[in-house]
Amino acid sequence: MYLVTLGLPQEPAGGVAGWAADLVDTMGGPGAGLAIALENLFPPLPSEVILPLTGFAAGQGVIGLASALFWTTLGSVVGAVVLYWIGMLFGRDRMHAIWARLPLVRNSDLDRTERWFAEHGNKAVLLGRMVPIFRSLISVPAGVERMPLPLFVTLTAVGSLLWNSVLVMAGYWLGDRWDLVETYVGVLSKAVLVLVLAAVIAYVSLRLRSRPRSREQAQHRRSS
Repeated sequence: MYLVTLGLPQEPAGGVAGWAADLVDTMGGPGAGLAIALENLFPPLPSEVILPLTGFAAGQGVIGLASALFWTTLGSVVGAVVLYWIGMLFGRDRMHAIWARLPLVRNSDLDRTERWFAEHGNKAVLLGRMVPIFRSLISVPAGVERMPLPLFVTLTAVGSLLWNSVLVMAGYWLGDRWDLVETYVGVLSKAVLVLVLAAVIAYVSLRLRSRPRSREQAQHRRSS
């Protein structure tokens, strides 16, 4: 195999871009798939860098476009299945045992979450592949709830193919401006983080406010 230097404009020899470029240069499509599989297992590795870079590599003729889409989607599925098995091995009993020890949470919260996943799990797995951060995390509750593996793989493959296609094609068409994708998708990732943090803060605040009331109600029952 002939090694082709991608010649990226912004220091591809270092950082995530350089690491991903080396994998693609050395291994071709399987290298891109490996990078995305690791991105699923370690969310801090940004798909908004790896996927557009892979598209740029396809535009430069380092790998074929179909190969880029196939291998990155396969990598997404492999990484998701690993997280699914971790959730499955962890199991509901351990989840409930740990949940019971956590402060500011109730068993009813977990019960509601499980009921929600039973109703909307298919959509969550499919659409979650297109939401930064959740694209990795959604695999764990799917394993905990033992979603049928063939269904999980199918939904993951379809959702991942859609997400990967958008970012790979963006890098393919943008050429040496592929890094613009990272800028815009990075804003989306930060927005998701802000929303999650806001939801956690709101949840904790409500729980802290409800604790005095719960104590007063308990004392009232004892006195009566």
